[in-house]
Amino acid sequence: MCEAALLIDTTAVAGPLQRAVVMFGGILPLVLLLPLVASVTPSKAPPRFCRRCCDHLEPPEGASARAAPPQKVPEVRTFINMTILKGDKGDRGDKGTPGKSGIEGPSGARGSVGPKGGKGQAGPPGDACKTQHSAFSVGRRKALHSVEYYQALVFDTVFVNLHEHYNMFKGKFYCNTPGVYFFNLNIHTWNFKETYMHIMQNDQEKVILYAQPSERSIMQSQSIMLSLEQNDEVWVRLYKRERENAVYSDDVDVYITFNGYLIKPDTE
Repeated sequence: MCEAALLIDTTAVAGPLQRAVVMFGGILPLVLLLPLVASVTPSKAPPRFCRRCCDHLEPPEGASARAAPPQKVPEVRTFINMTILKGDKGDRGDKGTPGKSGIEGPSGARGSVGPKGGKGQAGPPGDACKTQHSAFSVGRRKALHSVEYYQALVFDTVFVNLHEHYNMFKGKFYCNTPGVYFFNLNIHTWNFKETYMHIMQNDQEKVILYAQPSERSIMQSQSIMLSLEQNDEVWVRLYKRERENAVYSDDVDVYITFNGYLIKPDTE
């Protein structure tokens, strides 16, 4: 059917050639018509869409001539209601081992001061055998001149030294009973020479005893009260030499004395 139609449609194109065939009594084979038949492009059949019974009858706008790809089949999952299968509550398990300590955080801000507490009860009486007294009084019979460095004034004569709290070898008093103490230093100046000394608490100068050079020697004194802690040291230091610095004494009389005693212990 299609070949007959094609032959009829090509009559106008191949009219002269067919008349030549008739003129030549059909001698030319039918093969000569094949190129003309092949040169005519047949019309394409209209596209057909594959539809399912559930699809819309009309194709979507802008649909291509190709058949639409098959749609993905939805996944079917089984749903189990766990509340129906939930059993009774089990017993509490054993406590696990504690974990490692974390990194220590920064210190927080200091809190406000709390209210003052009430007065506490009186403590038991102290030990009667415990030392609550301390006193010493020492002197020096030899004169002393300063050197190029600071030096402790060492004494060679003992008047009082309770419990040996004053060390004669080092020239220092060592506190064994904390509390308030009184100290006194007396010296005799040397004429035409300066006198420059300190009463020391540990390594700190507390008071100075000073006398300017004079034509005559005089007695000079200095006193102080100190609050001492356990093992505090109290001693006399002679200033290093910048000018003639000295204290006078002789082998007969005692001109230089250093005294100290406990006024009130802290544990009283």
